[in-house]
Amino acid sequence: MLKQILKIYLFFFIMTNQVSAEEIFKDDFEDSSKWKFIADDVMGGLSTGSVVYEMEEGTSIAYLNGEVTTENNGGFIQLQRKLKDVDLDQARFIKIIARGNNQKYFIHLRTTGTILPWQYYQSSFTVKENYQEFILPLNEFKRSGSFLSDKVKPRTIKSIGVVAFGRDHVANLYVKEISFIK
Repeated sequence: MLKQILKIYLFFFIMTNQVSAEEIFKDDFEDSSKWKFIADDVMGGLSTGSVVYEMEEGTSIAYLNGEVTTENNGGFIQLQRKLKDVDLDQARFIKIIARGNNQKYFIHLRTTGTILPWQYYQSSFTVKENYQEFILPLNEFKRSGSFLSDKVKPRTIKSIGVVAFGRDHVANLYVKEISFIK
């Protein structure tokens, strides 16, 4: 209960003090060449999908869509960007502005310590039909396995992924922006 109260307090603190939440890195999909689509077929899975970059009311967006299936040990589609040459040492939060089909999606982070393809750090967010801003504290990302550090070290982040993951469902996710903030 105390953890939930602290999360709510932190959320409202950040929202009411936007001036103090300094943006370190922001991507608004104007250069879509930095992003790539990945599906579980790289590991034998059967999920299908695509990413389409569109203009919506004068703003670039990424639209991730497809069918996620856990059949044949699958279970994901993903939009991923490498973050080499981006200094994230001061990052404490990830902000994502997104809307979709009332489903849960994930942010996956890979670090210099995630050597194997199935290793990542993860946090979830649930979209509604209208755009919302989600603030995800880096210290609350969960590791995918016990061989990883307990917490994400921001300076070691090497990629970020927006992921439809882990269950059979249709993915329809529109993303306007992803930022790292301190």
